[in-house]
Amino acid sequence: MKLTKISAIRRKELRQAAFEVLQQEGMAGATLEKVAAHAGASKGIVLHYFRSKQELFEHAMREANLSLSEAVNARLKQATTPCERLEAIIEGNFEERFFRPSICHAWLSLCAEVPREPQLARIQKVIHARMRSNLMSALVHLLPRAECEAVALAITALIDGLWLRAGLQSEGLTRDIALNQMREYLKYRIPR
Repeated sequence: MKLTKISAIRRKELRQAAFEVLQQEGMAGATLEKVAAHAGASKGIVLHYFRSKQELFEHAMREANLSLSEAVNARLKQATTPCERLEAIIEGNFEERFFRPSICHAWLSLCAEVPREPQLARIQKVIHARMRSNLMSALVHLLPRAECEAVALAITALIDGLWLRAGLQSEGLTRDIALNQMREYLKYRIPR
């Protein structure tokens, strides 16, 4: 049995607490004190594991992205056709446990910092590269290669736009509505 270091457990708890505080407060209202209180720790403990607020929220973004990525990958492993792969990517990005206004708002807060925070920009670049790669692996079997990049970008933009919309409004945009929007676009864009 592999033992996990207490420091690794504590860092994970603090990353999760930071993302939960982001959901409630947004980036502007999220402080190390609030994260510490949420985690049942002191600000000193938070600063023991993370040098700054920026580093803590960078790790929170990585943690949240890892969960979403694992959800998509689990669905991709079950997909056997290009259409099923495409559906797995879309459904994974709109899983109920992730596609909630509070989580969308937290992502929106983090994304707003991307132009000012090089580490967050790097994470965002990796997220988009992974999305593109996953989409292209399905699209090259469904469309002429010359059209794949444009469709992959459109799908990514639609996913991002629906997350943005959900982050800006607290109710109204459900998972079912988001999935319906995605499927309507695909029905129009990809011949069956």
